[in-house]
Amino acid sequence: MGGATMGGQAVRRSGGQLIRCAATVGAALLLTAGPSDRLTAQVGHEPSRSPYRDVRRGSTMLITGGYLGGGRGGPGVGMSDGPTGGLRYEVPLGGAIGVSLGVAYAQTTRFVVDPTMDSLTRKTGPFNNDVVLADAALQLVLTGRKAWHGLAPYVGASLGLAIGGGSPPDPSGYDFGTKVTLAPDFGVRWYPARRVSLRTDFRLVFWKLKYPVSYKVPNATDGSRVLPLTASLDEWTTHPWITVGLGWTF
Repeated sequence: MGGATMGGQAVRRSGGQLIRCAATVGAALLLTAGPSDRLTAQVGHEPSRSPYRDVRRGSTMLITGGYLGGGRGGPGVGMSDGPTGGLRYEVPLGGAIGVSLGVAYAQTTRFVVDPTMDSLTRKTGPFNNDVVLADAALQLVLTGRKAWHGLAPYVGASLGLAIGGGSPPDPSGYDFGTKVTLAPDFGVRWYPARRVSLRTDFRLVFWKLKYPVSYKVPNATDGSRVLPLTASLDEWTTHPWITVGLGWTF
């Protein structure tokens, strides 16, 4: 009897140890698996419900329209304030980086300053003086190869040329000519369909004006000058340029 009792106690102790061991392992599994499931539910998305969608890879051609504003410089003879229309061709390089080539026509205006006249009558205009804008740009898409709820914001910068059209008659000999342009930009693309995109782009276009020496010569009427003797004959002007575009990806 004593042997049987001791054997039964040993079995119960062994069974209790197994139960406790199993309970410990089960609790550990619950503690490790449970939070993982909850975190997955919080931060993960089913593919069909994810706010991110792949953007179709390929070249994109855009038709754009917009408005170019900005300063005219100290004498006020710089070109500004006019609608724009153009074309832009974009090519992805891989990842979130892409390049684009653009050309636009801007129907701007400018004033004419006659340095031989007095300070009250020397400035006339505005006169039509159109400009062609051509540039090459590098862009970084902030959402990579995907669009968030159809939106893909980007930042970039461009280097280009501004080519002035025929200037109005100017007694000073000032002419806009051809300028090198620099422009940081920011924009947002929206993809309502796989191949179709709409976008808004905002740029700050910089170019340098060069004034004639006659702007520093005093006129015979009141002795005033267009520019002070200490002023520079070169001046950078800044031109906000906002455009909207419709694109098709090939």
